[in-house]
Amino acid sequence: MAAVCQVTGAVPGFGHSISHSHRRNKRRFDPNVQKKTYWVPSLRRKVTLNVSAKGIKVIDVRGIDAVVAEIIARGEKI
Repeated sequence: MAAVCQVTGAVPGFGHSISHSHRRNKRRFDPNVQKKTYWVPSLRRKVTLNVSAKGIKVIDVRGIDAVVAEIIARGEKI
């Protein structure tokens, strides 16, 4: 599963792990992406989305119908 949120568009960030001796190693900061299934009344079916924790909060505030309509308007297949 790709670490990309379908709602917010959050993608991995890159940086360094810094040890006590201050040596740097490359690392990747992944967003907290979960696979969630929602019932969408306007489509009359269930939709499975890869959403981050922040994306789940956005769905709670704006509603699943509005968020799914925005995803479809972007041309993303759900």
